[in-house]
Amino acid sequence: MKSLLEPLNRRNQVVAAISIGVALAVLGIKYVAYLMTGSVALFSDALESIVNVLTAVAALIAVRISSQPPDRGHPFGHHKAEYFAAVLEGALIIVAAMMIFHEAYQAIVQPRALTDPAAGMLVSGLATAINAGWAWVLISRGRAWSSPALEGDGHHLFADVFTSVGVLAGLTLATLTGWTILDPLLAGAVAFNILRIGYNLAVESMSKLMDQAASPEIEARIAEAIRANGEGALQAHDIRTRTAGPQTFIEFHLVVPGEMTVEAAHDICDRLEDAIEKELANTDVVIHVEPDHKAKRKGAVEL
Repeated sequence: MKSLLEPLNRRNQVVAAISIGVALAVLGIKYVAYLMTGSVALFSDALESIVNVLTAVAALIAVRISSQPPDRGHPFGHHKAEYFAAVLEGALIIVAAMMIFHEAYQAIVQPRALTDPAAGMLVSGLATAINAGWAWVLISRGRAWSSPALEGDGHHLFADVFTSVGVLAGLTLATLTGWTILDPLLAGAVAFNILRIGYNLAVESMSKLMDQAASPEIEARIAEAIRANGEGALQAHDIRTRTAGPQTFIEFHLVVPGEMTVEAAHDICDRLEDAIEKELANTDVVIHVEPDHKAKRKGAVEL
């Protein structure tokens, strides 16, 4: 199992490290756009990018920790470290939204004139395009590699993209109409959206930390693998699953005839473990063998 996960862990770490460089580059570009225009919305957008740098660092640390093999103190591995990073990212998205609300309010109280908005919007648009492309890479790779830290970082970047699009729309309207109040108002409206994204990310990650079960589709595949390869046993019941990063932990009770030898029951367990691991990559299967009088009527997979 370790040999299968090592290349995946190395790829996760490389992508997470690249994210830090991308976040720093985008932060610099956005700050230049703010200096060119004096726009509170662009300044808020740059503030949000500071959080991008912090979350990229948190993602790299989490990926490195989760890649460590099981040890005596952590026999099930360190995969949940990524969920802590995803919760942190959700919390930092919320903090970014609060920062934008604050700056928008200050701009409403003390309106600011925009300088050279067209050039500033072009520079900010470049940063937005970079963020959008990299966010897609993070989310697609995070899902493919079962890395909640990378996927969470990608969702965070998409929140930044939404912020930037709203900011550019506000600046365009403000420039065309002369209503500078649109600058902070639209910045505040976009902050509501990224606040929602941060909340959803934090809640989902906390659910995974509390040993959320695998998806119904995965549980159905497990049941089918048991049904197709459990010849000789009577039933399987109390099937339980939980996920931790790329790893899926599965355990269930296997009922066999009372007169069956330990060796024969062990052979069935080996066959089931092999079948489940072929059906689902990165699984850890534990089977508890029981005699026939332990069979259950409800919720069992009959063999």
